[in-house]
Amino acid sequence: MDPCKEKIAIIGLGYVGLPLAVEFGKKQPVLGFDVNVARINELTDGRDSTLEVSAANLKSANHLSFSNDTNLLNDCTIFIVTVPTPIDSANRPDLSPLIKASKTVGGALKKGSIVIYESTVYPGCTEEVCVPILESTSGLKFNIDFFCGYSPERINPGDKVNTLTTIKKITSGSNPETADVVDALYAKIIKAGTWKASSIKVAEAAKVIENSQRDLNIAFVNELSVIFDRLEIDTLEVLEAAGSKWNFMPFRPGMVGGHCIGVDPYYLTHKAEEVGYHPQVILAGRRINDNMARYAARNMIKRMLQNGIDVSRSTIGVMGVTFKENCPDIRNSKVADLIKEIEAWGAKVRVMDAWADALEVNQEYGIELRNIDSQNKVDSLIVAVGHSQYRELSPETLMSYCNTNKQPVIGDLKCLYDRHSLIKAGFTVFRF
Repeated sequence: MDPCKEKIAIIGLGYVGLPLAVEFGKKQPVLGFDVNVARINELTDGRDSTLEVSAANLKSANHLSFSNDTNLLNDCTIFIVTVPTPIDSANRPDLSPLIKASKTVGGALKKGSIVIYESTVYPGCTEEVCVPILESTSGLKFNIDFFCGYSPERINPGDKVNTLTTIKKITSGSNPETADVVDALYAKIIKAGTWKASSIKVAEAAKVIENSQRDLNIAFVNELSVIFDRLEIDTLEVLEAAGSKWNFMPFRPGMVGGHCIGVDPYYLTHKAEEVGYHPQVILAGRRINDNMARYAARNMIKRMLQNGIDVSRSTIGVMGVTFKENCPDIRNSKVADLIKEIEAWGAKVRVMDAWADALEVNQEYGIELRNIDSQNKVDSLIVAVGHSQYRELSPETLMSYCNTNKQPVIGDLKCLYDRHSLIKAGFTVFRF
């Protein structure tokens, strides 16, 4: 098979699937498939609500079409699955989107087809969970009639520098021949080059440890921030001082949300426990990071009480609800946990966000986005996300958003502002 001449189906057109469909669609026939009709309609109209792909870039993919019609998958021979792999309320892997996608692809498989998975999974998932579904649905035999590959996504939502084509891509295949085909396919669009792993399991494992490593490093500095707060030391000043050493790693404390760092470690620990090992370090890091929203809320409440603010009659403003700056992605946002904790103390919360879709936020979290400004004041303020619009605000402007009958508290959770300038403007400051 010459992969560069085959028609590709991209299953799932979110933050991962759409950029992939666009890049391949500049080179060869691609069907972008998604079960979300609204998503298909907006992409057909040349709009991307995730803001990952510009209208001009979307238009440049001359060989790309979009549909939710499963019958059109029958024309494809290469299938790339990019559906989300979340966790459930008990932090267990939720493979239902992956299972549904595998059933859909299985119905369109033919002899010689290749199915490549990009969704984050635990080591072994592709061959242990997905392949049996493909076999039973298609009636074909794995590694005889059809073949599989795994190439983990490395998309960083909102990042316009480190994009799909500029990040090295791990590839793998279910046998050496398939590995070569998969690698050649991606090499055609990835300017940064590819890294061919020795097996699908190795590629799967590489993906989950990338984000588990980041999670643990953030957990370390989060724990430091808790310690330093009790010692009345500014964590940022400590990290900046330590950063003067050439090999100090510049991680910053904060709430860990999103679709990767706060989720992927649970896929690894799930598999570890399946094979009889109870992870300690990874789960300890997860516990620390999952507790940071509650920690931030309680520290805000404590400082407000110390300033004589009646919490039960107060309104706390929260600026930013997306999981990261300059991006509309609200998946697994820990700001929602922060808001719940504040409300549990009896305070009202007023939430704004310069990037998030108000309807999506309301549907996902039951949070109504409103304005916070000099005409819509609050009693204390939390700047939870580092959107560029918030970075540009002066401490004096932030103070104009607050009632001043009692000294307001500001939670500068992303350390966007100079601490001394905030104090000079009249705030009591809390930051990680």
